[in-house]
Amino acid sequence: MLTAGLLLALGLSEWSTPSLAPLRSLLPAADRLDPTTFSPEELRDLQRRFGVHGPQPRLAQLFTHGVDQLTPVRNHALTQLQDLQPVIQQVSRRSGINPMLLTAILFDEIQHAKPGEGLPIAAHSGLFSTLGPAQLGVSEMVKQGLVPEHPSDEEVAAAREQLLDPERNVALLAGKLSRLLRLLDQHPNATHDVSRQRPHAKTVATLAYLHNGKLDYPARILRYMQDPELHGLVFSQRKKPVSPLI
Repeated sequence: MLTAGLLLALGLSEWSTPSLAPLRSLLPAADRLDPTTFSPEELRDLQRRFGVHGPQPRLAQLFTHGVDQLTPVRNHALTQLQDLQPVIQQVSRRSGINPMLLTAILFDEIQHAKPGEGLPIAAHSGLFSTLGPAQLGVSEMVKQGLVPEHPSDEEVAAAREQLLDPERNVALLAGKLSRLLRLLDQHPNATHDVSRQRPHAKTVATLAYLHNGKLDYPARILRYMQDPELHGLVFSQRKKPVSPLI
């Protein structure tokens, strides 16, 4: 859950408008301040339109929290993110999506990557349904119109090769978020300024939920978007040549 200080900073003036009174009345007072809390109506709508899974089991949540506390795992993720920053910045400029959102999602997914999934032989075995730093599957490439709805074995193999390419994977993550924003009838600008505008924080929370499918995921992403080390990576001046083919 977000800290009280952050919650109070999340642009609550918009949340107090009369048009949202019926929704506010359904929620406890603390939840009305929290953009990661979804009303029963919102959850039903997201379930109907996208399919979602609800919160992680308690044991899985404890495991996730434990992994987050491991310094070597965190440092490994930060090193990968530093190498990926040029492409993150490029796809952010092209899509309009907040680079902090892209970085936060990648940071979480890299920390919780499954052992061996980066090995081509394992990836092509079909053992893993999602691949790469953003944990995306061939199904997402189908949704983006990059792979046929009923791909051949050769097309699946080629798609997996793209997913294993870290820079291409980041571009596909931006494509996924752009696709979801269109379905939500939201502009990419709604992923910016989330610490001061609650509606933007709600949009980011919804995107995070739809990306991962777990109700406890949005709070982690919003927390990572406030992480000083991640801010240092995103807004540093370090430059690295990026392939024009991305």
